[in-house]
Amino acid sequence: MVGSLLVVPLLAAAGGGIWLARGALLRWRDLRAAETYELTGDQRPMLVRAAGAMVCGICVTVLTLLTALGAFGDLAGVGTPTGSAADRSADGGGADRQAAPPESAGGAPAAAPAPAAAPAAAPAVAAVPAEAAGAPAPPPVVSRFDSVGRPGGGELLQSAVPGPDGHPRNVRVWLPAQYAKDPNARFPVVVMQAAGPGKTADTEVPDVFEGLSSAAQGAKARPFILVAPEAPIGTGHPCDLLAAAPMAVADDAALRTTIAATFRTLPPGPAGWGTLGVEGGAPCAAAAGLARPDLYGAAAAVSGRYDTAALARTGAEAPATAAPKLLLAAGKADTAGLDAARKLQSTLRSGTGAAARAEVRISDNAQDYSADRIRLRLVRQAAQYLGEALAKAS
Repeated sequence: MVGSLLVVPLLAAAGGGIWLARGALLRWRDLRAAETYELTGDQRPMLVRAAGAMVCGICVTVLTLLTALGAFGDLAGVGTPTGSAADRSADGGGADRQAAPPESAGGAPAAAPAPAAAPAAAPAVAAVPAEAAGAPAPPPVVSRFDSVGRPGGGELLQSAVPGPDGHPRNVRVWLPAQYAKDPNARFPVVVMQAAGPGKTADTEVPDVFEGLSSAAQGAKARPFILVAPEAPIGTGHPCDLLAAAPMAVADDAALRTTIAATFRTLPPGPAGWGTLGVEGGAPCAAAAGLARPDLYGAAAAVSGRYDTAALARTGAEAPATAAPKLLLAAGKADTAGLDAARKLQSTLRSGTGAAARAEVRISDNAQDYSADRIRLRLVRQAAQYLGEALAKAS
């Protein structure tokens, strides 16, 4: 009996140890990739996961020993004579009275639920490591996104979706007002990149929904669904990590399949999906658009500062299936931003591979009386560009 009770914590400890060990290995690989490009990363998440995996390993060892001892004890009890009726009556017969009802009522059916629950828990614990290891698995489907607000006249929802490393992360989805008005329509999707680790882009640029909504209402842009996944942790600058290893990060298969299965979207691919980055997230959008033109039909980077050498390498190594389309937008008074955009455009044109074929457009005419108003105008321009580019692709 003791051995069967220890099976559930044993499986939980084993699954947790595997999950933490894989997480530590993935973090270690990310740090190695970052070091290759002379980037610095935070080692604490890796060390915490490694320590947790060691603790789980110790727990598995202890629970295995206790389970084995319990099994030997049960075997010893089976081989021992049950004793006389007088011996059983001497202890009050308490144990026999507790055991008798399940046996008289068919002990096996009564005890069946407890052993059945233990095997059912094992696949749930091991499911995340299997996805992290790249094992074949059915497309993830998130059936419920919780509403968290109604900015810009649309609806903002949130749920947890596995990331490229298999770990769940928050994903926010903004549905435009037209989504509810036309229940038969399918909408393009724009993935908005975040700059801060563990954050979603809408928390960094909260007025982005107003810009998208006003662009769609003015018939200057095609309405689309905005998806804001949480940026990975483990580095202080996720956009630098994306530029360093774009082929590993930009192809977020779990995100694409989940969003496509949950909402009325155009099929994932360059004909219906684009990417957007504002300010700190602009290098992420540029890297994703240059790295995967087979996934994103267009990319818009607003008020960004760019590592032109890294992005040129990213574009040169991109698949040759399509030419990347990129908008680099900055305010008219943002001299540094416009210089960075023009330098990136020039570097890509003189590059090799898909980088030399990239269609790079620069927007430099946005001006207003405040920085917030300028950013609003730039977001409108980005929405118009993405809407036009995706409409042509489809």
